[in-house]
Amino acid sequence: MIVTVTLNPAVDCSMNVTGYTENAVNRADFQHLTAGGKGINISVILKRLGIQTSAYSFCGGETGRLFCNLLDNTGLDYSVIWLENQRTRINFKLKHGKYETEINGTGTEISSEILDDFISDLDKKLSNNDILVLAGSIPPSSPPDTYAYIMKRLSHRNIRIVADTSGKPLLEILPYRPFLIKPNNHELADILGRPVNTPDEASAGARELQKMGAGNIIVSLAEKGSVLLTADGTEYRIKAPKGTVKNSVGAGDSMLAGFLAGLEKTGNFVLAHVLGTACGSATAFSDGLAEKSEIIRVLNEMFPDTQLVQNFFGIEF
Repeated sequence: MIVTVTLNPAVDCSMNVTGYTENAVNRADFQHLTAGGKGINISVILKRLGIQTSAYSFCGGETGRLFCNLLDNTGLDYSVIWLENQRTRINFKLKHGKYETEINGTGTEISSEILDDFISDLDKKLSNNDILVLAGSIPPSSPPDTYAYIMKRLSHRNIRIVADTSGKPLLEILPYRPFLIKPNNHELADILGRPVNTPDEASAGARELQKMGAGNIIVSLAEKGSVLLTADGTEYRIKAPKGTVKNSVGAGDSMLAGFLAGLEKTGNFVLAHVLGTACGSATAFSDGLAEKSEIIRVLNEMFPDTQLVQNFFGIEF
């Protein structure tokens, strides 16, 4: 089982505007609402790949009810912790020409008492060998060591913890030796204080984070592919498939979900890296999170032998 936790979810409102004009009234060509948040996105892709997953999140207010209604449409197994007198945030994602502009709302407030109760409940529900994914930003009202605190509270359990976050929250978790982290090149550069634009620079940066406590590390480099550094120091690099990029939102989440799905299905880091790359690229080539059919299409371009894909990943066509 792969369990995802999203502390700072959102109702994502995506719009496309042709001929966007600043400081003027613009009309959208389309508007699409989804239940957003990195952990939610990861669980959606996992479910589409046939992996057992459960998503945990926090929400409140009328926007929280909308968030739950949107989650119902995904068919996910999910649980929300209701926050009284709070409102789930709304994130706006505007596409105009070749540009994407995001305006992210502020998060809800999670008290220390509510967080402690949640961790206790999570401890009871997790089974040994489960994977727990802590994904996304931490609400501004919560301390940056919140993920580290969760990891400390669960350190007695035989579970693998994956973290997909950035900045100080990422640095705070490293002493607790996460099983896997997945910074992109910009997030890695922010931590290191130097540019990370090439696979060589990504490799060097990943090795620095590994010395600080990280186990396995994936550094994504958008169209330049990604670098995987395993806990034993083995390094793998993969190029990104070619295609028309339509969307960057959720591509990194899809990559992580694909990697975890590949690891669950095959136990092989190389194959997991391949499936992760296919999932991330498939979402980048789609208007939203990639459907299973698009993931399979990209996989088949990477491996033209359809039977090979089926044998590797056990994905039903």
